[in-house]
Formats: sequence, structure tokens, C-alpha cells
Amino acid sequence: QVQLVESGGGLVQAGGSLRLSCAASARAFRWSVMGWFRQAPGKEREFVAAITWSGETTFYAASVKGRFTISRDNANSAVYLQMNSLKPADTAVYYCAADKVFNEATHRNSAAYGYWGQGTQVTVSS
Repeated sequence: QVQLVESGGGLVQAGGSLRLSCAASARAFRWSVMGWFRQAPGKEREFVAAITWSGETTFYAASVKGRFTISRDNANSAVYLQMNSLKPADTAVYYCAADKVFNEATHRNSAAYGYWGQGTQVTVSS
């Protein structure tokens, strides 16, 4: 059974930075796409960022573009999310997601990902 394990969440003041990490247990998989979603209390899960296998193509939600950077390490089946200039509105549980198939038309939809981590809490205080 493939597992995705996130780490790096925590409490930070507004304007601060955090780096989330996610490692997949099945390193032999070719994860065509890896991404991050988040869910705040009382809200639906929303897309944050995604990156394709080559690492050359990245996608960001408008709310995080310019502040967050997604990257990946294929040798270790890992994906990272560097979060800078954090705002209280970024407070949420952040989920790592991955899939063996990439579809540019649907990659912002959580249904396009078959594998998920358990989530890590990010809290930004004002």
C-alpha cells in the first residue's frame, strides 16, 4: 500500500515561512504529477500547487502565486512546498497528493489524484 507522509507544518507568525515535505513510500512509482491541496475549517479542499514529473512545469493557485514554490525530488519520490510571506488566510490543513497520470485539464481538481497524505496543520497567527 502506497503511503504519502507530510511533515513541516506548524505555527508561524504572519510574514514568516515554512517548508512542507512529502515523501511517498513507493519510490518505484513514476508520479506523473504531485501536488498540494489545503482545507481550512468549514471550507472545501482547495488546490494550492502542482508539479509534473520533469519538474519543469508548475501550477499555482492565484492566492499563493509569487509566495509559494513547489519542487520535487524524483529519486526520493518527494515533493516540497516552500511557503513565504505567510498570511493568516493560509491557515489550513495541507495535504500532499500524487497520481501516476497527469491531465492538464483536471490537475486542479482533487478527484484527479489517487493518492493522498494524512495532512499537516499550518497555522499563521496575525
